[in-house]
Amino acid sequence: MEFRQLDYFLTTCEELHFTRAAVKLGITQPTLSHQIKSLEDELGVPLFDRIGKKIALTEAGMILYEQSKLAFGNLSSAKEQIQELQQIERGKLSIGALPGELNQLVSNLLIDFHRGYPFVQIKILGVEDIVSRLLQNELDLAVTILPVDDERILTIPLYREQFFFVATTSHPFALRSAIDFEEILSVPIVTFPETHRCRQLVDSTCSSAGLRLQPLIETTTIESLFGLVRSGAGGSVLSKTLLDMYPSDELVHIPIQNPGLSREVGIAYHRDKYMGKASRGFIDLVQAHVKAIKPNT
Repeated sequence: MEFRQLDYFLTTCEELHFTRAAVKLGITQPTLSHQIKSLEDELGVPLFDRIGKKIALTEAGMILYEQSKLAFGNLSSAKEQIQELQQIERGKLSIGALPGELNQLVSNLLIDFHRGYPFVQIKILGVEDIVSRLLQNELDLAVTILPVDDERILTIPLYREQFFFVATTSHPFALRSAIDFEEILSVPIVTFPETHRCRQLVDSTCSSAGLRLQPLIETTTIESLFGLVRSGAGGSVLSKTLLDMYPSDELVHIPIQNPGLSREVGIAYHRDKYMGKASRGFIDLVQAHVKAIKPNT
């Protein structure tokens, strides 16, 4: 089994199409097919199900894919460590963040990071499946909600924040100093879809109390959500981070109680992943930024 064959195999897994994979690799399709067939003959099992022009990974193929990703990741880490010994501040850095305000929080730091590491190629990915991406070595770091329930993932707490009921200054609750959680369910609500972590926090709180949230409007984008709330379509439940990013004199932020809503945000990374200079630099940058914008955390 050669690394070249595994490279061919990984590219085929990503494309799930022999012709496209061959073009991406810069080889002919028959050459690629021959290399994959040789790999299957060596292992004694098919790696792909071939149905007409379509292919799909077999169970054995999925095992080899996952292990090959880890192997290539380890090689990349070794290269990074050797480069650092030579004081070469180059390489690539992949940062994951949950879609929404956490992704924007990370993206806002790109210019400052580039100034400190001008030769490092950085990629920011807004993804929900943070843990699997870290375990598959597709991400170096991730900014996510804590805790992370996997002993292979280590975390660095950044801050804890509250959630608020947000509405226009003309809303019936606008003059309230606080609002009970159950009261929120009695008025029209604009919120994110069920896949969004902010929404999941509200839904889980509802479930614990034997209640159910029935939003008037769901939207995937931050801008449209704020636009709808400002228009008076309904109130919303949003994090302090998001409210700080989109300040508005047209909206009031009312603390929620009985129960209050809060979450802890932190950095996650694979415990066996080599923490390169660029990764450590990005962590330091995030921590300094959080300290500056959230001095009481």
